[in-house]
Amino acid sequence: MAKKDTGKTTEKAKETEAKAAEEEAAKEPVQETEPAAEEQKAEEVKEPTPLEKAQALAEDYKRKWYNVSAEYDNYRKRNSTAVSKAYADGAADTLLKLLPVADNFGYALDSAQDDKTRTGIEKVIKSFNTILASLGVEEIPIKPGDPVDESDMEAVLSFPCEEGEAPNTVKAVLKKGYRSGGKVIRYAQVSVTTE
Repeated sequence: MAKKDTGKTTEKAKETEAKAAEEEAAKEPVQETEPAAEEQKAEEVKEPTPLEKAQALAEDYKRKWYNVSAEYDNYRKRNSTAVSKAYADGAADTLLKLLPVADNFGYALDSAQDDKTRTGIEKVIKSFNTILASLGVEEIPIKPGDPVDESDMEAVLSFPCEEGEAPNTVKAVLKKGYRSGGKVIRYAQVSVTTE
């Protein structure tokens, strides 16, 4: 019987040891070893090869080159537009300052007494108009009797209609108008007839 008791004790001891081992296993987190292994695997996976590093760097440089190239192209277009606009604005400002000279030659021609003076003034006016034409500036053709067109002219005086005159027509051109490239750079100043 003593052997049976020893066997039972041994079985109980084995069971106790198994329970103690289970309790210890339950106390120690099993996942600690698994995440450490996963982290180690992730570190191994995250580490790119030298070829992958070089390819990634090449892609980065390529992307930056495309961006810089596009920015430079946009800058060049903006700069070209700004330069041409500045040139056009400067030319228009210069022309506006020269147009009163043309007006004065016209007044001088109207008041010229002799033919030689008239011929000389006409030559100056002709050469001035040639220069304007070479710059793309043209005179707005307006003559007395034309209907009033506010897109080309500015009415500065008005007179009642006389016999044979229609209302809202040009009576006289006081200052000539000019346009450049389809854009009016100076409106003609006219006197008009009213009812």
